[in-house]
Amino acid sequence: MPDPKDVERLARRLVADADPQEVRALLEALMGAQFTSIDEMLGRDEAPTLLPVPAEVRGFRARLDLHGAKPPVWRRLELPGDLTLPRLHDVIQASMGWYDSHLHRFRTGRDPYSPYFVTRGDIEEGEDGTLEDDVRLDQLVAAKGDELWYEYDFGDGWDHRLVVEEVLAEAPGTVRCTGGRMACPPEDCGGLGGYEELAGWVRSGYDATQLPGVFEDAEDAHAWLPVDWDPDHFEIEEANAALAIVVAEPIAVTGELAALAEELERRGDWSLREVLAHPLSHGPTEVSDDEAARLTEPFRILLDLVGSGVTLTSAGYLPPAVVEQIAERSGITAWWIGKANREDLTPPVAQVRDLARALGLVSVRKGRLSPTAAAVRCQDAQALWRHIVSRLPLGTRDAERQAGWSALAVVGSGAPAEQWRTQISELMFALGWRCGDDRYAPPSASSPTLDALHLLAGATRSRWGETRGVDLAVAATARSAVHRR
Repeated sequence: MPDPKDVERLARRLVADADPQEVRALLEALMGAQFTSIDEMLGRDEAPTLLPVPAEVRGFRARLDLHGAKPPVWRRLELPGDLTLPRLHDVIQASMGWYDSHLHRFRTGRDPYSPYFVTRGDIEEGEDGTLEDDVRLDQLVAAKGDELWYEYDFGDGWDHRLVVEEVLAEAPGTVRCTGGRMACPPEDCGGLGGYEELAGWVRSGYDATQLPGVFEDAEDAHAWLPVDWDPDHFEIEEANAALAIVVAEPIAVTGELAALAEELERRGDWSLREVLAHPLSHGPTEVSDDEAARLTEPFRILLDLVGSGVTLTSAGYLPPAVVEQIAERSGITAWWIGKANREDLTPPVAQVRDLARALGLVSVRKGRLSPTAAAVRCQDAQALWRHIVSRLPLGTRDAERQAGWSALAVVGSGAPAEQWRTQISELMFALGWRCGDDRYAPPSASSPTLDALHLLAGATRSRWGETRGVDLAVAATARSAVHRR
């Protein structure tokens, strides 16, 4: 018996401009059920044909059209020929304005069953074929008029046609959008038919008689539509700003952070990649001796006062005299309310000790707080700074580690301190973490790693520990921890 999927594909071929020979083969196959696959029956080669990689990289000026849209929705792009298909996918998404929340497929012809390239997701589902990852644009197009097809969202069926308008003498240094028309349709609007209904309703000035039937009322429709969506709107600056994000090269990362970035990219989320591609993410990963001394000051004060070891109180706290000296010398006394001579009543001092312990600088044994062997080896501020870097991020639980890596990425990108928590929380939300049982509530950005970065940024000398602005030395510290992996 034929596979039902093959029957469906053949039936679709019948209404997709099949030639007489293919129609005849279809009818014979359906009546006799004597076939194993469409491609075997039609005598087609399923694998796409690739051109040799040219000796020199060429550039292309190409027009990208949303096939079937009226009025036309299109973008004109300048593309380097060595652009791989996954990167071209990013370019199409960004220039059109899609959210990359559905599956996609590149194929070589208009026919939906033309030879196509498989994605990593296809392979994970057990499909065979030519993987798109290492295929370049200039292996598929070479001359004016050559075209490539791209389908996005197999449910709505957004088909795009990329056709070469001109082969450029030199490959552009980056991708650019040089023209276009019309806004991208809203995601999940029901394909061309749903898009045309929405566009007609908006163009009518939201005439109630033209409200698409899928909505209960105008309020429901406005809540669903993207904010200020206008089908006739297109801004080339917006397209190029989006392109700049997806073509920017992120810093090279490995280990846990690389795994997190790959996980998000598989979901079509580029938020972590965007952070890692920020210009300052490519900045220095070293600090001067003076900067190391400033950054490590709270820990050096603690180690100096602890000396070879200090006996804790019966409740396990630092002696009041030590607490008072830490608070005075580190700047906490200047803004803290109270005497700042009890660790249990002075959280900023307690945090210094907790972080020093988490960083492997002090340990508690038999009621005494003592420096670790690693701390003793740190003879100067630079050595202490390097030790701290080697221990980041802090924590063992998944949430702590992922929040820690997110913090290092955000701080390393040069984000101002007042934006750290918001950006980290957004990354954690993208990674699947939530606040309680509310699936729409972003999680807290708090983590031992973020506490350590705030302390390095001078939290003990800031009123209520609120650090602000960009501290380039702290950013370099975060980048050093990221690059170390």
